[in-house]
Amino acid sequence: MEDWTVPRTRPLAVLTAKLGPAQKLGDTPQGNRKIVPVIGGDMRGRINADVLPFGGDWALTRADGVLELDVRLTLETEDGAQIHMTYAGMRHGSDEDIAALAEGREVPPERLYFRILPRFETAHPDWTWLNRLMCVGIGERLAEGPRYHIHEIL
Repeated sequence: MEDWTVPRTRPLAVLTAKLGPAQKLGDTPQGNRKIVPVIGGDMRGRINADVLPFGGDWALTRADGVLELDVRLTLETEDGAQIHMTYAGMRHGSDEDIAALAEGREVPPERLYFRILPRFETAHPDWTWLNRLMCVGIGERLAEGPRYHIHEIL
């Protein structure tokens, strides 16, 4: 008999985001804040959609070096549905790997802890099943922005 207490997942989609130049607010009381526009990208899998411009990440680097993500964006599916997607997440790694990312160099994804918790919101009747999902994503950092392998938690 399968242990129902062990989480199971299945692939939902891969999200690739393209980012614009960051607005760097600097060291605030909460940490080093930057706001990064999400200017495009796509999602491919059980959801095939484009990332519309005018999204953003209200990112915060904490004193312990952890990058906290707070992202809001809009997806538009091939059939014209619009889906609001939000996710919280975090990324951290060795000092050397984080410095390499800051310089624009690639770091093998297995050397970073890069996770997100996506949620979806839509009124489109063909896509309302997304409103009821809990998901987890595992990220990697590409030159143009992040790519997330998103799984539905069953």
